[in-house]
Amino acid sequence: MFSIHSTRVIVGGALLASLAFAACSPAATPTPAPRPTQLIAATPTAVPAQPTATAVLPPPTPVVLSSATKAAGLRVALDRLLEEHVLLASSTTAAALANRTKEFEAAAAALDTNSVDLAKTFGAIYGADAEKNFLAAWRKHIGFVVDYTTGVAKKDKAAQDKAISNLNAYADDFGTLIAALNPNLPKAAVAELFREHIKTLKAVIDAQAAGDYAKAYAALGTAFDHMSDLAKGFAGGIALQFPDKFDGSVEAGGANLRSGLTSAFDAHVYLLNLATAAGFGGRDADFKAAAASLDASSANLGQAISFVYGDAAGNAFLPLWRKHIGFVMDYTGALAIKDKAKQDQALSALNAYADDFGAFLNSASPALPKAAVSDLVRTHILTLKEMIDAQAAGDYAKAYPALRKAYAHMSAIADPLADAIVKQFPDKFK
Repeated sequence: MFSIHSTRVIVGGALLASLAFAACSPAATPTPAPRPTQLIAATPTAVPAQPTATAVLPPPTPVVLSSATKAAGLRVALDRLLEEHVLLASSTTAAALANRTKEFEAAAAALDTNSVDLAKTFGAIYGADAEKNFLAAWRKHIGFVVDYTTGVAKKDKAAQDKAISNLNAYADDFGTLIAALNPNLPKAAVAELFREHIKTLKAVIDAQAAGDYAKAYAALGTAFDHMSDLAKGFAGGIALQFPDKFDGSVEAGGANLRSGLTSAFDAHVYLLNLATAAGFGGRDADFKAAAASLDASSANLGQAISFVYGDAAGNAFLPLWRKHIGFVMDYTGALAIKDKAKQDQALSALNAYADDFGAFLNSASPALPKAAVSDLVRTHILTLKEMIDAQAAGDYAKAYPALRKAYAHMSAIADPLADAIVKQFPDKFK
């Protein structure tokens, strides 16, 4: 029914269907949010002096085909943290609206840790004062989101309206904060994109409150996608401000591929988390919506593999990818009924699957060693197991940090895969 479709692959300037969360069935096309390039001012802050007649101009900068540039790395780091912010905010509001107090507390703690990590990313670029100011401002908007959620839970329209008013005013304050750090990121553009963040997150909360899981997952996908736009805009402005620190372009084909793969793999982990958590919680409608989203995201990821490697590879990928999800669900089901033999059987199947997936990627991209890929997939499996074990025990204080670890690990798979693809098919990623 709904899916992740977040692998953005650029070929000759054309965007392959983005692969984050998207409806599988036809739906009305939403009004597009402002594109991230709108964040960047037309003229860089630092304008180089014009060369004199006797000056020797430097040679043109060569086109960087690799996805492993510092600009691409910054974009991916911001992608991961901003997208995770939306995902954790969604889990926090869902738990609050359902009165799952222990889960709410753990999700809120994870959300705040994400905020700290995001502030540290800005602090590493702009210094300790900027980090402190960013964190205080970022936490403030989360507080307003909590106020809105509380108003929704109590059906208090006045409280809801006040929270939305505070969030809209906050958008201007946030725009001012960012523009002061980087004049290449205009206040009005940042504020406008932040209002879109507020709008998309509000849609998630409203659907959660109505118990409409299909609509909630679709809204979450829109919110997730929008944060990638924001990340790309921030990264572009920062790279423009500090070209000596961030080589390459955030809009290069390799950067788009790396960003898209990271988002797709991260979202895969989060949807698995939502499905297994709903399963343990006996929330059947939630589980079905999460499982449908998870399967549709697999199909869309298969389309991306077909685009890069050809139809034969895409057709081979999809059943293979679905296979490991099935084994994860087998493990989850066995854990729920405390059947140790079936748990061991599922883990054994997952361990063998790691070799199969390593062989698949090695056959598609020989630069990726089978053993290295297999080891990365085994780590993926182990991080998922840690998360699922904590869910089964009802230990949310362990489950959410484990979720963040599993989510972060997917970059270790996306990064080498993106780099190998760009080097293997340079003409596709100019």
